[in-house]
Amino acid sequence: MGSRYRILFVCMGNICRSPIAEAVTRTMAQRQGLGLGPALEFDSAGTHGHYHAGEAPDARARRVAARRGYDLSRLRARSVIGADFDRFDRILAMDESNLASLRRQCPAESRSNLGLFLDYARGLGISEIPDPYYGAESGFERVVDLCELAAGGLLAELARGPVTG
Repeated sequence: MGSRYRILFVCMGNICRSPIAEAVTRTMAQRQGLGLGPALEFDSAGTHGHYHAGEAPDARARRVAARRGYDLSRLRARSVIGADFDRFDRILAMDESNLASLRRQCPAESRSNLGLFLDYARGLGISEIPDPYYGAESGFERVVDLCELAAGGLLAELARGPVTG
């Protein structure tokens, strides 16, 4: 990989799915020896992140992720902002609702950078990572499982060259 490549993961509040996606992808990239820092950058935000701005991820998300080897402790919720559409090469939503929200915010020239994170987990037969917020801890386990599958596909594409979605 040549120059820096930036990926933003997006859910509604930026306290469950998108921080898990960010931490899982970052950790898997480190474990695979892909260049982080100057070459590869990950972040997460919410389409409604202002509800939780500055908050740590949900305690259940932190707990489940930690059991699986992913550290969410330094992450803090934030909203998607206009500058994100210029800054990030790919903006990956967790579901169709958040993708639609991103499309409404996004300048026309950046729309090709938008996509669904789960599209990188080919052959699953589903395209959305379900929101676990109102359910049991098992829902957070499912989110980690799905993020691992999607991150695996995304990182395989990154290892081959530019990601187009």
